Amino acid sequence: MKALILAGGYGTRLAAIAKNTPKPLLTVADKPLIDYAVEKLRPVVGLTEIVVVTNNKFYENFLQWAKSHTGTEIRVVNDGTNTNEERLGSVGDLNYVWSKERVADDWLIIGGDNLFDQGLEVFMSWAVSKEPAVTIGLYDIGDIKAAVKFGVCALDKEGKVISFQEKPEHPASSKIAMCLYYFPKETLGYIEEFRKESNTLDAAGSYIKWLSEKKNVYGFNFSGKWYDIGSIESLEDARAHFKT
Repeated sequence: MKALILAGGYGTRLAAIAKNTPKPLLTVADKPLIDYAVEKLRPVVGLTEIVVVTNNKFYENFLQWAKSHTGTEIRVVNDGTNTNEERLGSVGDLNYVWSKERVADDWLIIGGDNLFDQGLEVFMSWAVSKEPAVTIGLYDIGDIKAAVKFGVCALDKEGKVISFQEKPEHPASSKIAMCLYYFPKETLGYIEEFRKESNTLDAAGSYIKWLSEKKNVYGFNFSGKWYDIGSIESLEDARAHFKT
């Protein structure tokens, strides 16, 4: 199994402090955000490699960062884009990386700007038990008004996703999708089906919504703390309250 950390964004909402620093390399508690993802990934059983996908603008930044890490191999991939207007989007970056891999593997996907304190061991046990279905990480943010910014999810009693609303105007709940996905190798070809039907490979939420309607997708509920570092306010909140 391989892990993919999504780090291809340009941090436009954090431009004041992230103009020359990619968002995953901004620090919380004196540690880059992406380091927390790597620490969560290292104990995962069967993980052979961590891949970081970024853009041409920040490629060198991540190469320098990767040199400071030992243990599980870390490989940095350049998606070739130079501006926010050129960006491939999260699903586009998934497709870019997967299309270049010579051997099909199971993939654990994590957003480089996601920050959470619960480990991945129980999530992975649950996800493997649901193979060959896709499994996504879910978190209750406890604020139904704030859920308009996310993908809102509902599960049946078996944990299967029965409803997925991408940034709904009127959310049905405050349970939202984290940027955390497990794709067994049998599911990697679905992305081409999605591209042909939707003619886009941008937002991950749109892809998860499509998957939940066409295939089997299961959700795993995370607890503890979780932050989506998408603005200066959320970064400041994490810096004030997240403890290692």
